This record gives sequence, C-alpha cells and structure tokens, in this order.
Amino acid sequence: MNQKLHRPLVNEVVTNLNVIFNQKKYADKVIEQSLRKNHTWGARDRAFIAENTYDIVRWIRLYQFCLTGHEDMRPLKQHQMFAILAIHFMIKGVDLPAWPEFDGINYHIVMQRRQQALDIPKINQSVPDWLDNMGTAELGENWQTEMTALNQKAPFVIRINTLKSTKRELVKNLADLKVETEEIEGYPDALLVLNKTNLFKTEIFKEGHFEVQDASSQKVAAFLDLNEPNMRVIDACAGAGGKSLHVAALMQNKGKLISMDVEQWKLDELRKRARRAGVSNVETRLIEANTVNELKDFADRLLIDAPCSGLGVLKRNPDAKWKLQADFIENIKKTQQEILDKYHIMVKKGGKMLYVTCSIMPSENQNQVATFLANNTNFTLEKEEIVLPSATGFDGFYMALMVKG
Repeated sequence: MNQKLHRPLVNEVVTNLNVIFNQKKYADKVIEQSLRKNHTWGARDRAFIAENTYDIVRWIRLYQFCLTGHEDMRPLKQHQMFAILAIHFMIKGVDLPAWPEFDGINYHIVMQRRQQALDIPKINQSVPDWLDNMGTAELGENWQTEMTALNQKAPFVIRINTLKSTKRELVKNLADLKVETEEIEGYPDALLVLNKTNLFKTEIFKEGHFEVQDASSQKVAAFLDLNEPNMRVIDACAGAGGKSLHVAALMQNKGKLISMDVEQWKLDELRKRARRAGVSNVETRLIEANTVNELKDFADRLLIDAPCSGLGVLKRNPDAKWKLQADFIENIKKTQQEILDKYHIMVKKGGKMLYVTCSIMPSENQNQVATFLANNTNFTLEKEEIVLPSATGFDGFYMALMVKG
C-alpha cells in the first residue's frame, strides 16, 4: 500500500497509546484531547490519529503476540509502542519508512505469528482471558461470532430530531454541506453518515436538527410503546439524555417526561441538549434519598437504561475490554438487580417498565429479568429483543418490556 506515514502523526499516535495503556486513561478522552491540542490538523490528519489509535487499542493483544510470541499481555515501553505500530501497518499492508524506530521488525516472523494466532481465538480476537472465558460460558460458539462483529469499526449514525426536521429536509441540508448519508431500513429516524466530517461544527447541529446516536440505541424509545397522548414517562437512568431526547420527540413534546440520574453534571448537560433540541416537556431530577418514593405509582412508562458492562458497544469503546475486570461485572449485576427492585414502584398499575442494557451477556439481560419477574409476580413480560452486533452491524443491546398488573 502506498500510504505515506508522516512522523508527527505517528509520534502522536504513540503518545496516545502511552497515555491509554501506561497511564490508564480512556481512549476517547485521550483522542479528544489530542485533536484539540493539535487544532491545525486537517480532516485527513485527524482521521489518521483517531482511526489508528483506536485500531491499535482494539488489536493490542494480537499485535503483542506478533511482536513477542507470548500469549500474556505485558506493560509496553516506548520503543515497543513503535514496534506495535510497525506491526499494525505491516498487517494493513502499509510500507514502512526507514526509520530507526522500525529497525529489527522482521516481516516474516510477524506474519508467521499472525498465522499462528488464528488457532488461538483469544489472541486472534484480541480479548483478555477472563473475558474470553466469560463470553464462551455465556454465549458458547456464538461468542466468536460476536467478537468478530465487535472488532469492526463503529458506523457513524445520527438521529433526526423530528421536533425540528424531517428526514427529507435533513438529507438535503447535509447534502448541501457535502455530507453523504444513507437511510437504514427499519430505523425510521436514523441516517448512516458515509463520509468523514465534523458535523458538530455545522449550524444544523447547533440548531438541534439531529443527534449522534447509534441505530441500536434508537430502538429503545420506540420499544417503550409511547402510543397514548399526554403520557407520564420516567427515564430513571438518563445520563446526559440521548434516549430522553428521543423519547421526548416521539411524545411530540406532549405529556410529561422526568429524566433522572445520580449525577447532577449529567442532568445539566441534558438540559443544554434539550434546549438545543427544542424539547419542552422534560423535567430533570437528581436522584436523592426520597426521589423514587415520591414518584410511586406515577409513571405510564418507566425506562431503566441500567448501568452495565458495556460489552455490546466495544466497537466504539475498544479499550473497555482492557479496563474492565470480572469483579466489576459481578458488582454491576448486583446494581442492576437493586435498581429493578427499587425503581419498579414508580410504575402505575397498567403501566409498563422497559429494562435496557448495552450488553450482550445473558447474565446481565434475560437472567436479570427472569429473577425480577420471579420476585414480582404482578409484572409480566410483554416483549423482549436481543440486538446482536453480528446480525445488525450496530451496537449490541437488550430490551425487555414488562407490564404491571
């Protein structure tokens, strides 16, 4: 491949990797800071930094095996970062420049080890041992299929804000800005963005005509069954409000939407996003000692987008597999059950509760719902959906809609 490597860009990728792996910082924040620091870079340079940093984070265990032949991951030193980068470009078919940092990297040995890795799934798919064991135990032979899908790059999907725009209008406005989009069958408010661009600087984004939201995430609000006028809806784990804004749009700004979270800064961000989106039916509430009891029997619909492992969204957060630990997932499963046990009282009789995670593990999904239903016989399961990355090309999600009798 004739792609030319430029030293300042390669150096920046190495710097990013050092911060991510040796200082234990999150990749998205590191890349964001890197691009902000080097604001004079053009779109192609910015894409080079982001894509290659993410790719190496995604495949780091495979690359380390190709470098050393060891199956276990070891802390990387500065010179090894350059070696890892060399292996990354070798596998991609990029010709390496004659830089001292790339001396001693034997192409034939690298490719021989790459071939050997095909027979070691945890190396070939570049996952830690504990995660490979968990995935195999929970998903069996399907685990490798899902890991293959989760190791692909995340598509760039936006959601049309139907309070301010139509699909036809937004497609035209984006086309005028040289942004190519494509409709996604089965996702009425989604557009796939085909070319790289900084949409956040556009006036139509600043005016609230769309939000960035993965297609799978867009299924959640529709699954809530918001089919009655003037409903009372609670988003109990709202965060910065991505799903709340979609819920408000489907409610057509009517009824009442209460978006709750345990972090005030997230609710502050939600309010800013709501103003931009033209959402007027949302009220934010910080979850405090009596908040849930004060809303007992209030909601026609309750959305619980529960804290989870995030193992369905490794496409966009590849470093999570290196930062997560098995004990964290065990603890988060306890939190999920506690939230279901505590929050369900906010649903009124005849109302519905939607439990959602962005995980693909049954222990966080079907098993949690089964346990809740066994302990709360006044709730019944109306419908559920498992959204697998291998089937859709988008994030992995789980949704279960339960009715309170």
